[in-house]
Amino acid sequence: MAMGPRLDLRQSQTLVMTPQLRQAIKLLQFSNIEVSAFVEEELERNPLLERDERADTPPAERAALDQLAPMAETPADSATLADAGTLPSQAAEPLDAVHADSYDAGGPADGGPLAYGRGGDGSFADDERSIEDMAESPRSLREHLGEQLRLNFADPVDRLIGTHLIALLSPAGRLTAEPADIAAAMGLTLERVEAVRARMMRFDPVGMFARGLAECLAAQLAERNRLDPAMATLLDHLELLARRDLRRLMAVCGVDGEDLTEMIGEIRALDPKPGALFDAAPMQVVVPDLLMRAAPDGAWLLELNPETLPRVLVNERFYARVVPRAAKAEKTFLAEHLQSANWLVKSLQQRAQTILKVAAEVIRQQDGFLHHGVGHLRPLILRDIAEAVEMHESTVSRVTANKYIATPRGTFELKYFFTTAIAGTGGESHSAEAVRHRIRSMIGAETPDDILSDDAIVAALRREGVDIARRTVAKYREALRIPNSVQRKREKAVPA
Repeated sequence: MAMGPRLDLRQSQTLVMTPQLRQAIKLLQFSNIEVSAFVEEELERNPLLERDERADTPPAERAALDQLAPMAETPADSATLADAGTLPSQAAEPLDAVHADSYDAGGPADGGPLAYGRGGDGSFADDERSIEDMAESPRSLREHLGEQLRLNFADPVDRLIGTHLIALLSPAGRLTAEPADIAAAMGLTLERVEAVRARMMRFDPVGMFARGLAECLAAQLAERNRLDPAMATLLDHLELLARRDLRRLMAVCGVDGEDLTEMIGEIRALDPKPGALFDAAPMQVVVPDLLMRAAPDGAWLLELNPETLPRVLVNERFYARVVPRAAKAEKTFLAEHLQSANWLVKSLQQRAQTILKVAAEVIRQQDGFLHHGVGHLRPLILRDIAEAVEMHESTVSRVTANKYIATPRGTFELKYFFTTAIAGTGGESHSAEAVRHRIRSMIGAETPDDILSDDAIVAALRREGVDIARRTVAKYREALRIPNSVQRKREKAVPA
């Protein structure tokens, strides 16, 4: 058998991940905020891309703008404008005129009104705003405490201790270091540091600079003159309250059920994290990508939210005007950016169509949930939608990630509609989310004399046709943050 080098010609098919394909895949899994940020970067980088400012313009005004657009691009020289009467003063004046020596009767130099901008004047006579209309910038927690520190302490050493304590605060208002360590670091006695800390715990909001939850609540109760021996004992046994062992709490505190209920109500009215009200980040409002409403015939109308759709255009007229006079390197640069701009517009359009197609199939299969609620949520996996829309599961996964839909029952992430299946006794499967909702409803409807154990919940669900194990019920109950039957029985044994 002869061995040696030779040339063979083979033909094969391979998937090449081009940069444009990677961009399309990346856009598909982006949220609307990430897509907007990506488009803004492309608008700054690509000179052939421009934002579609006419997207929200009414059709009549848009047609008028289209008629005016060619006129705006027609060059006009100064002679033409002067003949038309648009430059009366500029055309009549010589180029070497000295405006500093000219006198303008009634102008600013003559005591007349000073113009600012378009038609404005320098007078504040028509300004009806008052000082109350000026928005005050919110103060931070440390600024708020620093002002109280300067008003309550005159001794420079005490102020230095207070400043050090403020610097060691956590966002919740807890002290992140031991007072003994603070005293040793500053070369002072522990008694002086503790005296300053005790006074600062009465600052607004009350309960700051505490070392633990019990001390924080005790400071707030002392400010309300409600820190009696029974309440102090309750604060020393907060672990019993967390376990809902109310009978043992009544024995330890020496109170009856009614008094204990009032004491627990007072504790619940306190703020365990007094510093969290300051420097809190604003809540992020979820803007849905899809909007849905009911049609008159009972069907569902689904559309993309126009507020989350980035609108960009390719400025081909600019490209056609610049390319004939450009050098070779500039032509290459413009050609690459033209291709990139066209691909971005195509990718955004394909992303919108794919989201709408997948969401429509999800809504079609979860029609029972939209009409009747969580109890009628069907078990659904990505493969079911992928087969229906003839796409790959990975594509459906990217489409449903970080996408929200506004339904008549609220705003949900598309991932919410995909739940695992739980076998039924009659052969029909049930959605895990529907089973969790049923468990929550059953526990919420129980009475103090009839507390349902996990075995009782399993029996009730099997009578309804759900074949579920006890450990699954316990897992769902813990995920819903519902205590077990023993703790619920202790809690409901005390009169509310």
